[in-house]
Amino acid sequence: MIDMKYFLIATLLLLAAGITVGCRGKEAVSAPEGDAMSNEYARGFKVTTLPSGVRLLDISDPEGVQSEEFHYALVARGNEADVPEGYTAISVPIRTAVCMTSLQLSNFIRMGLQEVVTGITSTRHLKDPIMRRQLKSGLTKRIGIEGNFDREVIMALSPDVILVSPFKRGGFEALRDAGAPTVPHLGYKELTPLGQAEWIKVIGMLTGHEQEAAAAFDSIAIAYNDLKTRVDSAMAAGARRPRVFSGEMRGGNWYAVGGHSFLARLLNDAGGEYFLKDNTESGGVTLDYETVYASASDADYWRIVNSYDGNFDYEALRASDGRYADFKAWRNGGVIYCNMTREPFYERMPVEPHLILADFIKVFHPSLLPDHTPVYYKLLAK
Repeated sequence: MIDMKYFLIATLLLLAAGITVGCRGKEAVSAPEGDAMSNEYARGFKVTTLPSGVRLLDISDPEGVQSEEFHYALVARGNEADVPEGYTAISVPIRTAVCMTSLQLSNFIRMGLQEVVTGITSTRHLKDPIMRRQLKSGLTKRIGIEGNFDREVIMALSPDVILVSPFKRGGFEALRDAGAPTVPHLGYKELTPLGQAEWIKVIGMLTGHEQEAAAAFDSIAIAYNDLKTRVDSAMAAGARRPRVFSGEMRGGNWYAVGGHSFLARLLNDAGGEYFLKDNTESGGVTLDYETVYASASDADYWRIVNSYDGNFDYEALRASDGRYADFKAWRNGGVIYCNMTREPFYERMPVEPHLILADFIKVFHPSLLPDHTPVYYKLLAK
């Protein structure tokens, strides 16, 4: 596993705050004004505390592409306070919430607040045992998928908030009369791993667990930045950056992500060089096979994440498209793989970027982390 000093540091942080991340049923403790909730890495939210104690939460597109902004006033439950014009009041701590994505759900799981989540969308890759029990018992309901929500189920749940991703497929207009504020969770649009992870603070504010959220994020950031410092030192000493490509063919097209994406940043921080590093897009890109081959045929590593029933290996990869065997990474055993049918990738990855970073470092520069056991990504044996 990753070096124990990261976890010792995280534990000391939590003890200093007088709390335990993941504790359930304990009274939430408010964070100092203008302190724990200030954001260093996330670009999609801003918090301002008024003299009355009301927190103003301003949310906007982290990429600056979408102009729409969202404004909320977080008012202590049972209190009355003046809310600035243009702000939607939300009583906090919230008691129930609906999540639309695994990224949103990951924040609740990280803090041990699964009981707050009474509605979720897809459960295809859901691994968390508590959430699975809640689904089985009926404490949490399935609400459909984006663009095809079961509005009656949502209204029956009567959640305090509905977390949404307004710049995706949408369909959220049907939720606006469900009786609960829709709050955008835009962690998926952050361009850095720590920016995405820092959205746990928004959930901390909504649930009244500000200090737990801040301490959890601090432990993540410390571990991530320490690993990145190790890599930076190795690069400064002349270590080589291996070339990495990503994606697979689907329906005649190769699907990857752009050079300004979350993944590209992770690979760079791990001491790799993404094959689309000069691409300026942050989201998914569609390429033809010839373009990918021309750029990545001699790449050292090939990152793949998919859902595969059975033992995924090099022959299984070649069986899906014979041309894959033409890549150097296939011939030399350079496939870095994560199987979502076995790993809780989407429901934990957003709040564990340090572990994914360690997985990649272990592949690219194994001498930097000789004792690390892969958590999500492993190098497939040839």
